Amino acid sequence: MQEFFTAFIELNVWLQSFSNPFLDTLFRAITFLGNEEFYLVLPPLLYWCFDKRIGARLTILFLLSSYLNQDLKDLFKVPRPFIRAPDKVRQLVPLKEPITYCFPSGHSQSTAVVWGYLATQVRKRWAWIVAFVVPFLVGLSRIYLGVHHPMSVLGGWAIGALLVLLGLGLIPATGRWLARGGLSAQIPLALVVPLALFLVHPTEGTAATMGTLIGMGIGVALEQRYVGFSAQGVWWKRALRLLLGLVVLLALYLGLKAVFPSMEEAGWWSGLTLRLVRYGLVGLWAGGLAPWLFVVTRLAEREERAA
Repeated sequence: MQEFFTAFIELNVWLQSFSNPFLDTLFRAITFLGNEEFYLVLPPLLYWCFDKRIGARLTILFLLSSYLNQDLKDLFKVPRPFIRAPDKVRQLVPLKEPITYCFPSGHSQSTAVVWGYLATQVRKRWAWIVAFVVPFLVGLSRIYLGVHHPMSVLGGWAIGALLVLLGLGLIPATGRWLARGGLSAQIPLALVVPLALFLVHPTEGTAATMGTLIGMGIGVALEQRYVGFSAQGVWWKRALRLLLGLVVLLALYLGLKAVFPSMEEAGWWSGLTLRLVRYGLVGLWAGGLAPWLFVVTRLAEREERAA
């Protein structure tokens, strides 16, 4: 099986034959569009400043996609090209430790999910162009940089497209069902389902994605019930929302990382629990506490509710 996934490793070698400082820098910049740091900004930007329904649904779909990607990588256990063929393929971009497996490509899958879903919501020609161009360039960058096989990139694109199709039907239907159940259904589901998924596959990556999903799910439920903020408004209020929201989000993301003991210091399960808490607080801030603060500070208005 692994031989099949790595059969086209010569494409890595061929692309890297064109390597030069300019292309190395260019593809490192392009690959950032699939990094975790990029997705700390884009979903909150949509949720806080443009369309909270699209932003919330996109965040949920992205987090579930990331969880599935971790599962599939650990299932197939395909080594990265610079590990499988170190004499042929060079690693041109650093990876977080510990280095994970490479099928399917998380960057390719995430960009296909995010930009593909956005295109289905925006329904403009430019959005569909972006939905094809960005995943293509990000996938190409992963091959050029030596961190993914071509088959890993193709697999990421295919799985991402499938998840978009599934999400278009399942997410709205689930949302309508939860709306009928109220907080008594929404909060238990937001807590139990991600926690169960984490316990099925407990890793640092799944702790991050499912912790964020727990916090975001609870935050969105509370926002809908008690806040009801509008993502619309004048441009400078939207800009201030984003600035204020990201300052606190990054303070939680980086501050708690500095305060909490590392995995080695805390031990495996304690470290994973703290990671769940850390990302859960990030999700809770993004989904519920930030919108509440925007309304209190009059950076956002409340939506008009139906009588």
